[in-house]
Amino acid sequence: MLILGIDDSGRGPIIGPMILAGCLINNDIEKKFKELGVRDSKTLIPKKREYLAKIIKEKAIDYKVSVTYPEEIDGKTNSGINLNRIEAIKAAEIINKINFKLNEKIKVVVDCPSPNIEKWTNTLNSYVKDSSNLSISCEHKADKNHIAVSAASILAKSRREEEIEKIKKQIGKDFGSGYTSDPITQKFLEDYSHEHKKDGIFRETWATWKNLKGKKEQKKLMEF
Repeated sequence: MLILGIDDSGRGPIIGPMILAGCLINNDIEKKFKELGVRDSKTLIPKKREYLAKIIKEKAIDYKVSVTYPEEIDGKTNSGINLNRIEAIKAAEIINKINFKLNEKIKVVVDCPSPNIEKWTNTLNSYVKDSSNLSISCEHKADKNHIAVSAASILAKSRREEEIEKIKKQIGKDFGSGYTSDPITQKFLEDYSHEHKKDGIFRETWATWKNLKGKKEQKKLMEF
């Protein structure tokens, strides 16, 4: 049986892209990946994750990585398309690309980003072009419970980290992980958000950005 696992990385941060990855394997590859220690990317140290990402790319039957940059996220959000729907669209694109010209049955397992699994599954299905040979299952904690999804999570996180390093080199500053819970990211936003506003690295539709903008404007009024 063919198994397609799909997972995301960088869904919530204010800086950098959201990544979705899909990894297509069979039962034999699944066993091999398990022996090699493929598991949820969040439980792996960076060196091990990068080692496994390379092997996954070499051994998987197919894989796809989708990068959604802040500009696209903001554009869709401003058009009334929320992050759950954006992720459903991107997941469906991966399914459609991998399923193209395949005649075999594929078990698709997606790590569901929404608390409402049924609703999100219906949204995902509405963007899948041909599901006649597909069995689609959306689950919470799929990255922990399915090797194919674990492999996808490794590919997604690996690419997210590559993109973050590119941004840091581009702007010449370390902003941490890009998540608002990160003190380094918080300090960077306070000190450099205005300077790098035009670099396309921020998700400006996020509440954190709007609150930050409001505080800066309020500060200017007080100084005036």
